[in-house]
Amino acid sequence: MNKVLFFLFLLLTGWSQAQNVKFEGAVVDSLAHGLEMANVMAINKNTNVMDAYAITNDKGRFQLSLKPNSNYTIKVSYLGYKPKDLSIVTTMESMVQTIVMQSGGIELDGVEIVREMPVTIKGDTIIYNADSFTTGAERKLGDILKKLPGVEVNADGEVEVEGKKVTKLTVEGKDFFDGDTKLGVQNIPADAVDKVQVLRNYNEVSALKKLENNEENVALNIKLKEGKKNFWFGDMTAGVSIGEGERYIVNPKLFFYSPKYSINLMTNFNNNGEVPFTAQDYFKFSGGFRNMMRKGGTNFNVSSNDLGISLLRNNRAKEIETQFGAANFSYNVNKAWSLSGFGILSSTQTDLETQTKTQVFRNNSSEILTTENRTDMTHQKSNLGLLKLSSSYKPNDKLQFDYDVFLKTSSQVEDNNLLSDLQGSILANKKQDPVSVNQNLNLYYTKSDKSVYAFEMQHLYQQEDPFYNANLSENPFAALNLVDQSRFNINQERFVRTNKLDAKFDYYYMLTPKSNINVTVGNTYSYQNFNSSIYQILDNSDRNNLDGADKKNDVNYTFNDVFVALHYKFITGKFTFNPGVSFHAYSMNNEQLGSAYKNNFYRALPDVYALYQIKKSETLTYNYTMTTDFTDINQLAQGYTFTNYNSLYRGNRMLENALSQNHALRYFKYNMFNFTNVFAYVNYNRRMDAVKTKAAFDGINQSSVPYNSNFADETLTGAGSYGRSFGSYKASVSANIAWSKFNNIRVDPVTAVETLNTTESFTQSYTAKVATNYKTLPNLEIGYNLTMNDYNNTTFYTQKPFARMDYYFLDSFTFTAEYDYYHYTNNLKTVDNEYDFLNANLMYQKKNSKWEYRVTVTNLLNTKSLNDDSFSQFSTRTSQYIVQPRYLMFSLKYNL
Repeated sequence: MNKVLFFLFLLLTGWSQAQNVKFEGAVVDSLAHGLEMANVMAINKNTNVMDAYAITNDKGRFQLSLKPNSNYTIKVSYLGYKPKDLSIVTTMESMVQTIVMQSGGIELDGVEIVREMPVTIKGDTIIYNADSFTTGAERKLGDILKKLPGVEVNADGEVEVEGKKVTKLTVEGKDFFDGDTKLGVQNIPADAVDKVQVLRNYNEVSALKKLENNEENVALNIKLKEGKKNFWFGDMTAGVSIGEGERYIVNPKLFFYSPKYSINLMTNFNNNGEVPFTAQDYFKFSGGFRNMMRKGGTNFNVSSNDLGISLLRNNRAKEIETQFGAANFSYNVNKAWSLSGFGILSSTQTDLETQTKTQVFRNNSSEILTTENRTDMTHQKSNLGLLKLSSSYKPNDKLQFDYDVFLKTSSQVEDNNLLSDLQGSILANKKQDPVSVNQNLNLYYTKSDKSVYAFEMQHLYQQEDPFYNANLSENPFAALNLVDQSRFNINQERFVRTNKLDAKFDYYYMLTPKSNINVTVGNTYSYQNFNSSIYQILDNSDRNNLDGADKKNDVNYTFNDVFVALHYKFITGKFTFNPGVSFHAYSMNNEQLGSAYKNNFYRALPDVYALYQIKKSETLTYNYTMTTDFTDINQLAQGYTFTNYNSLYRGNRMLENALSQNHALRYFKYNMFNFTNVFAYVNYNRRMDAVKTKAAFDGINQSSVPYNSNFADETLTGAGSYGRSFGSYKASVSANIAWSKFNNIRVDPVTAVETLNTTESFTQSYTAKVATNYKTLPNLEIGYNLTMNDYNNTTFYTQKPFARMDYYFLDSFTFTAEYDYYHYTNNLKTVDNEYDFLNANLMYQKKNSKWEYRVTVTNLLNTKSLNDDSFSQFSTRTSQYIVQPRYLMFSLKYNL
């Protein structure tokens, strides 16, 4: 109860403010026509501070929230018109006024511009003036972005603008680690940022911008302050723990930007739980390579053989030690040719302690068939490396030639010591050293105003060698015919090699200024080899090779797709339509067990894109796609492979493709008049002939094989958000839902009778929050999140009130704090846990001083563990894992 009262106190404190009055009206020309996108700002004559600003809507209307009984200068500006200043005195009553602008605005030399508009719009670009939103408490780019209207930053460092995920981040127009937002959000110093430019309808290839559908593409460009250009800037931090524990951090960062070249250097060595680059980041890091076949209608993805090594998302683990280094550069050889690249090295050691309950349900029922309680002690070590080099040659506006090569390599080890109430003591070891090289070659040529040619080609070479070892007290699978021993030491070697080539040629022809046709000719070719073997180490250390045909794999698989596509794009009034169809010739061949299985067929796949431009900043978009989904070699290999100590899998060489239909509807509205941001989307997918699983359970042990289901899988997802900035406040509410229905087959391990198993899941998440942005008062962000996960009629609830605070005071001190409270329950009343986390920082830095002193307290309430849950199509899992204890650190930072 005390925690709830504390949260309510924060809520009441955040909302307390003096009553403001409205000053509203319209900005018009001499003919009384409203001027859209005019800038209006109010300067308080007593404090010389801008108290409010606005941008007029499509009717020229504006609205300002001002302090009562105050003197203001109202400054109005509009391109092509003379700036206008008005003096007003507010009372306790609202005011209305029409402001008439005179044409013929001229920029005069020597005029001092004393204020900048916080937000301006130029075409598809929204420009935020960073100083208009900062208070002095900000340290990184992410701290600034969180305060901008219409911008959100999540816990993983992903940035969303107007409900759309930012796909590209640049600094001074130069790629920052290929546009990765997380590295930029967490490392670019806040005091270096002058402007944040939001680039809507973004396309990296300028020649294709008006030809392709870019409405969902958003990029950010960071403009630096003049004092940060042509000079090295950054900071160097070092810190140690005070009292119990031996924690440390060393974190230098250096940046240099000039018109000719740029260099970014970042390192981080610590054992305080800060993970600048996780294994999850590594796997999702694409190196900027686009899905160039997205218009083709074929979905052929090369899956990863990562053995299910746990991907740590944040600092929530028992122990974490990290060494991280990254470098990024760009160099303009001349006006036509530029080079760029980056390298990232990361080494992380992680200790996890987890208690897990897994429940397997009876077929088509919420009745529990088997329950396993397990304790895991896990040690992981991940060494990750990425390297990319890029070249772009653009001698003129008609020609562009790009080449990229991207290398990914890693070495990962995971040692598990498990204790199961069903299977006793289990020792497991996983090792893998995957390598991949991705090359990209693009050529774009604009022959004339009517004709554009584009050629794109990508080549992927990938090899994986996962090794798995499980030492068990009992034999989990009779099908393996293991030799009876005191313990069963099972080992599996695997080697998978992939060569995949994608190439396509596009021709765009402008029929009219508002219509074009696009002809595409493309090909996807993939060759894969899969080898695996299982062997047993006996008590006397001899090796027992399991030589049966079902215990090993030697598979070669070839996939080929040749297609031609035609799309027609046209604009009529407020509508844009882009229907199309692609014609495919598919050819597949897999060779194993001394024979070959071939499958050839043809298919036509339609797609439709439609856009309704309701207003300049209000759109409704619809997408329909039909795709053919293919599996890669991993599900075709018919010999047994281990996916876990209690999960045995064998492929099916007769698998056919699945056919998916996807409908997506998105609504977006951004009102600069009252800084309101609204977005909503709904997505429905129906997948026919999907590759599903036939599974047989013996207790908790699962044997499975894939098959093509006669019953369609369905998923329905949706999200919506309403946000508004008013005065010194930014508030939002959001909702996310996901429903899915999957069909698999359960096999009775004794009678071999097959029964259809249909499972449904429904996940909901609702969040409401409000934040202040005062210049001189403490700033709060407070909110509440409710998550409900319904798995097979078992529902898990997580209630999470949260609060953030930052306060810059006495021109030298900054105090920040973060509080999260969790109440984790389920509808069966078998789980009811409460825990919370509180972190705080106190920083001292004199104005114009390069030194900053910081005291940090992490996990101040000394919470021991937290909970999570997950769902598979046969079972549910709930877990509780240990987190790092409370510690106090002192650090010193030097700013260049």
